[in-house]
Parts: sequence; structure tokens; C-alpha cells
Amino acid sequence: MLMSLAACGGGGNDGNAGSGFGSGTAPVAETPLGSSEPTPSRLSGVAATGAAFAGAALTVTDQTGATVCTTQTNDQGAYACDLPVGTKAPLVIRATRDDVSYYSTTASAATGTANVTPLTTIVVSQLSPDGNPASLAGAIVGNAAAVTADTIKSEVTQLLAALKPLLDALGQTGLDPMSGVFVADGTGADRVLDSIAVSVQSDGTAANIQITVKAVPGNGDATPLSISYSTADAAPPTLPPVDAAALVQPPTPAIIASFLARMNACYALPLAQRVTAVNDGVNAIGTAADVVATACRTLFVGDDPSTYQANGTSVGRNANGRGAFESLFRAGPTGLVHDRGNFEFFRNGTDVVISYRWTDTVGNTDNDTLLLRNEGGVLKLTGNGNAYRVSVRPVAEKRELINAANFSYTATGYNVTIENRLDENFVPVLDKVVVTPPFGEPQTYTPKPGFSFLTVARPAGVAANASGSVIYLAGRYDNAATTGMPADKEANLNFVSPAFAESDVRALKDQSVWKLEFYRVGETVPSTTQSARTLARAPTLDEIKQLTFAEITPALREALRAETAGNQDNVLIFGTPTEQEPNLIDFSAQGDSPGWTVPTAALAPTLFSAYGRSSGVRWEDSVTVRNTARKAILTCSPWTSTDGHCATVSGVRQYRPGASLNTFELWARSARQVEMSTKIGLYSVQ
Repeated sequence: MLMSLAACGGGGNDGNAGSGFGSGTAPVAETPLGSSEPTPSRLSGVAATGAAFAGAALTVTDQTGATVCTTQTNDQGAYACDLPVGTKAPLVIRATRDDVSYYSTTASAATGTANVTPLTTIVVSQLSPDGNPASLAGAIVGNAAAVTADTIKSEVTQLLAALKPLLDALGQTGLDPMSGVFVADGTGADRVLDSIAVSVQSDGTAANIQITVKAVPGNGDATPLSISYSTADAAPPTLPPVDAAALVQPPTPAIIASFLARMNACYALPLAQRVTAVNDGVNAIGTAADVVATACRTLFVGDDPSTYQANGTSVGRNANGRGAFESLFRAGPTGLVHDRGNFEFFRNGTDVVISYRWTDTVGNTDNDTLLLRNEGGVLKLTGNGNAYRVSVRPVAEKRELINAANFSYTATGYNVTIENRLDENFVPVLDKVVVTPPFGEPQTYTPKPGFSFLTVARPAGVAANASGSVIYLAGRYDNAATTGMPADKEANLNFVSPAFAESDVRALKDQSVWKLEFYRVGETVPSTTQSARTLARAPTLDEIKQLTFAEITPALREALRAETAGNQDNVLIFGTPTEQEPNLIDFSAQGDSPGWTVPTAALAPTLFSAYGRSSGVRWEDSVTVRNTARKAILTCSPWTSTDGHCATVSGVRQYRPGASLNTFELWARSARQVEMSTKIGLYSVQ
């Protein structure tokens, strides 16, 4: 295989060699006899992560820096480019969809195959001078020798050596990751991609790479096998021994796509056909028994929605609009489309977690996960059996302090979101939740009247002053001249001590397992224990520096500075409302102009939040926003019976006069379930 790579220049063969990722033999245009016209060559291949990387914008750049092909991958992830005569090798191929890009390269401009996968992206990262795969196209303009048949061969050899225990266990020792044949059928190279999760994150000087094996865990809380390394390292480490028996065949991309198609068929039905409802335009209230459409009932294990129990709820929608799959009972989700399914990990021997994207009829979209069970080759929805709703996600945060610019900072950590569940009298049922991360000491989360989620204070901090749910591992001021660390000034945020160094963050596992122990009011021992698992690790501060975030518009920034300039602590204070000017939050600039912008490569926010105090007690409010939105209006929503930040004035519920507002947040999440948080702080820093 390596001799084949050397001979074909890392992709210049006829598409038949190897057992890897190529799309098969590419058609070759022949030059007619007697013709002196040079013949264009054709470059083809497949972009895939295991699942096809369908609908991706694909570009090919040659050694001169010219873009010699622009196309789109088809439903199977395949592409084909007729390269213009004179195309100069080496070539760099990039496939981009939303905020995710994969790369490949070839040392030949002849007709051949170049696949684009997480593994080829690793090779490109290793060849790039700064580890960023996006940099290689520019690097070869000045140094064509960076990509040759020999340099590609060398990097592929090291990568395959690192993967050898896995390849041996799968019987895929002849893998050709650059130019072999790919069929998305759960065998061969597709089986390899389905068996690993790969992350490649640039930090400005190198790329940090992690490869995780998707095996069935020995128990539900087992951390999977993985290796982590940097492109600055001399060579990647080798995976630990892999138990072939644990490499259960995962659901193929076709099986996952079939399940999502069945979900789409359910949501394509009008509301009154999906569930028992008055009509198609009025949201319904009901239980699992009211799910009447066969297309919807057969989505669940046993073709019975009543079997689904997750996060303390069952399928249905109550008078408060809550319940598992309550979207089945609402008119708005009619026409909801689910796609881009990807197998993430085994929860146990029968249940798997997939990630997917949903898109509604007006173009809003977001990424989420589902727990599914394989019933005779057909995937069905199964509940997690947990008593409480919990999520643990890595967070990349950019916090701009508009009244103290020198103290604006970047932070990294994990957002542990635990619902603040209430009883029938709107009183919290939980006394505390003890969260044990896979690193450091346990953290204690407690309910607060004005929060929909539990908050966490520093171990030596004051729980009543806790203002969030994030465990911050490290922070860094954007202004290099500002001394100290954000933890020095942000006493009410849970920064760990000592802070994690960049090397500490890099060493964290993408798929980490967290333990949560729930204490109900009056309990001295936990009544429930749950676990949560991440898909990605917290990014390093240098990695966050390479990312792009949504940001407040200059016009609104200046307006907020002017409005808060004379206020105590520079926060906004709600005054006495009038009928014309009620106490609500209008996050827009003068003239109803946009309040935020979404630069190229940034994720559009899907949630807008505000944080403040009322009579010394902290509160938070949130509202979902469309991907196309650039402004938002937020009204006051009390959470518990003792939440006092709202008041009814002239028959209208609004923010209580005298309540203060100190922080806004623009929030999105990536396909890898990384939270992208832009916070705009109004408060002063002493």
C-alpha cells in the first residue's frame, strides 16, 4: 500500500488501488488520434466522516494558489473535478459545510482519486507549517516541496502506525486513507471511519489532534480509548490494545439516514394527524396515548411511545408545554427536517447516540443528539431512563466588558446544565447536585429562585452569589498588557484554582464521563445518580483565539455605554414603566437596527439571554432566536414562587422597577456540541 502511495503521488492513481476511501475508477477523457490538444485531468473522490459529507462546498487549490475547481459533494459525498490544463501540483482539497471543514492533498495533477475525511485532514495538518490544515494551500505557493509523494507517504505511515491496534482488530491492515475505494456500507474503510472520532484543532502554532475509539464500553461510565498529540510532536503515540469483541458493528450511515427519514415522515404530517388535536393550528395537550399516527408511533421502541422515559418525563405535552417530544403536539414543528445523522458512541451493547441537525420550515437550524436502539436492523427512539434533565458541554467563551475594555477576556470550561425542577407549588425539589468531573474536585450545584438551571459557586465562594453553571478551567485577558487573570476579578464565577495550563486542557478527553449525584430537599444521601458524556473536550485558549464569534454591533455597544455611564457599577437599572415604554429588554440599536452581527465562519446565535439582580438576588431569562435574527426582545419570566425579578404593572408582567441587568449572552452550539458563547458585560471591574 505504501509503495502504491509513493508511485501514485498520494492520489494520482486510477482509483482502483487499496481498500480505502475512493469513489472508484474515475472516467478518463482520451485524446483523439492526431490531436495535439492537451487533455484535462479529472480528480474525484468521496468526502465522508463515516457518514457522507453531503452538500459540502468543495474547492481544489493548486501550487500557484489558484482555485482550479469549485463544486459540491453529492448525497453520497462524492465529487468530481475536471482540472484545467496547466494545473500545477501539489493540490489541496477542502470540503466545507457550515462551520466544519475537512481537507486532503495530492502530489499529482494527473487523473486520480483524493478523498476528504478526518484521516486525510490529519495528514494535511501534519504537512502544514503551523498545523492548521487551512494553511497548507498558502504554504505550497512558496514551498511546493512541502507536499510530495514522499512527504505524504511519511505522514500516512505514521498515522497508520498510530492506528495499528484498531486496524488489526478490524482486519483493515491494508487501509489506504488517501486514494482507496470507499463505499458507505459499514465495511472496509467505512468501518474504520465509523469506529473512530477525530478532532483536529489549530492553536495558531500547531494542531491538537485526538482520535477516540468508538467501542462498546465495559460499563456505562467507562472512558473510551483515545490518543492525543500535537503536530509539533515528533510522532503520534500508538493506540492502546483494542479489544476486537468490543468493536460491535455500529449502525451504518444508511440505517441512520433511514431513521431520520422516518422522523421526517412523521413531522411532515399535519398536527391533527400526528396527535389527538382540535385542529392543525392549535397546540395540543396530551400523552403518549394521543400519538395516533403510525409514522410517529413506530419511531419508538416497540412501536409504542409510552416506552419512552427520559429526564423524568414521558412522551406528551402538559399545560405548561413540557414533556418528552412535546414538539409532536405543536403546530410549529410541522415540516421539521432532520438530517446529517452521525454515529457518535455506544451507550451500551444495544443503544447508540447519534448527532443530527434539524431545520424548520422558516430556515432555523440547530444541532442535537438522540439515543436510539437497534431493533432488528431498524433504529428506534429509546429513553435514557434518567430522572433529571442534564447536559455537559464544553464551552468557548468570549466576554466583552464594554465599560472596562482592558478586562475583556476569553475563557474555556464546561457548562453543566441541570434543570431547576419545581414541584406543583413552583418550589425547587432539589437541595443540591454534586457533580464529579473526570478531573479535579467535585462541584456542588444549588437552585436559585430566578434561574431555570442550578448554579455553581467556587468551593470557597458564596453560593448565593453564584451567577452561572460553567466550570471555568482557565481565562485570559484579550489585552496582553492587562496583568493578572479573569479569575481575580470574577469572584462570582466558578474559576477552578489553580487554573488549567494549555497543556492540561489539551490532555482532556473528547469523550469524558461525568458523575452527578442528586439530593432532593431534606435528603442527606443522594437519591439518584446519573452520568453524562461529552462529544468534545473544552478548547484551549489558543484554540478559541482561532475561532469566530457573533458580536454586538458598534451602534448598540456605544448606546449601552452611554446609557450605563452614570449608573452604579455601570449596570442597567429598570425604571418606572409606562404603557408606551414597558420594562422589557430590546436588544437592538437605535431605529430598530441590528443588535448583533454574525461574521463569516461564526455560528448564528440560537439563544439570547440576560442576567441581573433584583433585591440582591440573581436572575436569568432567555429566549430562542432564529438563525437569521440579529436582534431580540426578551420579556420577564419568573421561574419559582419566590422569584421576585418580575412585577405586574398595569396588568402587564415586566421587569420590576429597580431590578438591574448586567450581562447579555449570544449562544450557539456546534455539531460537536461545543457551546459558543458571546457575553456582553455591562458591569464595572474594580
